Amino acid sequence: MALDAETFDALLDHIRRFVAERLRPLEAQVEAEDAIPQDVIDEMKAMGLFGLSIAEDHGGLGLTMSEEARVAIELGRTTPAFRSAFGTNVGIGSQGLVMAGTPDQKAEWLPRIASGEVVTSFALTEPDVGSDSGAVKARAVRDGDVYRLSGTKRFITNADKADLFTVMARTGDDPGARGVSAFLVPRDLPGVSIGHPEKKMGQKGAKVADVIFDDVAVPAANRLGAEGEGFRIAMRVLDRGRLHISAVCVGVAERLIADCVAYATERKQFGKAIAEHQLIQAMIADSKTEALVARAMVLETAAAKDAGKDVVMESAAAKYFASEMVGRVADRAVQIFGGAGYIADYGIERLYRDVRLFRIYEGTSQIQQIIIARETLKRGG
Repeated sequence: MALDAETFDALLDHIRRFVAERLRPLEAQVEAEDAIPQDVIDEMKAMGLFGLSIAEDHGGLGLTMSEEARVAIELGRTTPAFRSAFGTNVGIGSQGLVMAGTPDQKAEWLPRIASGEVVTSFALTEPDVGSDSGAVKARAVRDGDVYRLSGTKRFITNADKADLFTVMARTGDDPGARGVSAFLVPRDLPGVSIGHPEKKMGQKGAKVADVIFDDVAVPAANRLGAEGEGFRIAMRVLDRGRLHISAVCVGVAERLIADCVAYATERKQFGKAIAEHQLIQAMIADSKTEALVARAMVLETAAAKDAGKDVVMESAAAKYFASEMVGRVADRAVQIFGGAGYIADYGIERLYRDVRLFRIYEGTSQIQQIIIARETLKRGG
């Protein structure tokens, strides 16, 4: 259920000011320390950011997809690591539970997820399993009232601080996606261990790590949906997650464009501001046009999802276009800033590195192309 317009506008304005006044001044610190200050996390919890997509009945804000997308655009105007701090609670870490959880499962976990007391994580990728997510090798074998879960998950966002994992594991002999089931796995179960956070190209402050399950006794009551439904749940979760990431891409692009305009207006070469040179104007024009297209795609698809329409293809197209778009905008931003764009002091090179990940996670650009083509052929055009 959507918030009334006045309440939502107030929320959006509060988030906009929080990003501009609180988060952006901390970007260099987060980059240097590879960590988000705890007091900022606490402020995010107090604002309700950990429960954006969780129903009000369970303590969240209960935003529609359209509202969530507009919030994500605003949050995209700063280092992506800030959004990542609560992003798994809003998206892939909680939505399997929202979509397929039993009343008891929801009552146990969702209020604590919405408040930020519990941080969630989504464990699908494995050392040998990435884009081919139906090839999951982690195995969960039924043993009375529990499943014995063993396997390793790789590059798991927020694994270092997660309290609850949504884990995809093979439960049957059926090949491919049909044999995959989903489980809620608390971090404190015996046999769960977390690897050392990886060193990454960008998005410092947002950690990824391996999660190892060594004969973990997962209560059968923690299974999400029926056996064999895990892949279907995962794909439904990713549809929403892709729209959210697309919106973040739009926000980052708009931030970069604003930074480029400010710099190009002040920087002078050949006796005039570089903003007056047509080749600089061309790069700004291309960036603005692409960002406007991505924004329109995201908001239109979000509205269609809220209306109950099938948006598998549209979500993939939005994620494909928006993530590729923001990469091009970031590249042009470095070019417009010139040598300054390559220097850390201006923050452009940081965002250039940060946005590269958007073309990989929640399905690579190539996977989005496959989905778009498949759905287009299925629909007949």
